[in-house]
Amino acid sequence: MMRKRFALAVVLTTAGLAGWIVPGAAQQPLSPPRETGQTVTPAFEGWYPNGDGTFSMSFGYFNRNSKEVVDVPIGADNFVAPGAQNQNQPTHFQPGRHWGVFAVKVPADFGDKTVVWTLKTRGETFEIPGRLHSNWQIDALEGEAGSGNTPPALKFAENGTEGSGPFGATGAPMTATAGKALTVTVWARDDGKSATSVAGGGRGAMPVTLTWFKHQGPGAVVFTPPTARIPATGGSAPTEAVFSEPGAYVLRVRANDASGVSGAGHAQCCWSNGFVTVTVAK
Repeated sequence: MMRKRFALAVVLTTAGLAGWIVPGAAQQPLSPPRETGQTVTPAFEGWYPNGDGTFSMSFGYFNRNSKEVVDVPIGADNFVAPGAQNQNQPTHFQPGRHWGVFAVKVPADFGDKTVVWTLKTRGETFEIPGRLHSNWQIDALEGEAGSGNTPPALKFAENGTEGSGPFGATGAPMTATAGKALTVTVWARDDGKSATSVAGGGRGAMPVTLTWFKHQGPGAVVFTPPTARIPATGGSAPTEAVFSEPGAYVLRVRANDASGVSGAGHAQCCWSNGFVTVTVAK
């Protein structure tokens, strides 16, 4: 099995985000896209400080297939180190580039140590290291240059704790039965500053867009509706999730403001993650 450790190829100075490189044996970005048979590689997006003195390291991925969804369960083929193998990384990989789908929180005294996400697909091993290097700090979470835009805030209970950014918010564990709908409700709000930016076009306060994903789990999950909108001033939106088979699942909801409504993108000023674990019985 081939093993490839990625380096951080680019630092985007406007957002403070690190990029990634594609290994030579894999399909190159300018090649015609292939529907199936391609690898999935991890990406380190950068890090940001938390209010309690800890730090969050943001990770995403690139599924080079244009149609094939790839599943890699937690274990020897999909793990984060040091620590527990499962640190909330995805096991379900949608086609394309997905930015900052989870974050690993490290202590205030982490120093120059490294967090490594290892992902094995198509007989190849890919490793991406995350470090607290000053060039890789994501400063946009504290206010995007020019507009002061910050990510939407979300929570899973009306009086619950809000979260924002890649690490986001985590709801209370839930239970469900395979084949039967489970209702999950999200509350969200935004500062509205994206509407005054170039991306927002000066259109006034725009809604927060919610998009649901299966993050981990053994079976398929169908969301109805898969997307919803909430006023920037705040509100809630439910979705129904139906699980095809029993097991342990993690659902992810992404909340985008007006400047990132068409996708998460690398500008981590503009969206937040929410996670909820669901135990599904027969």
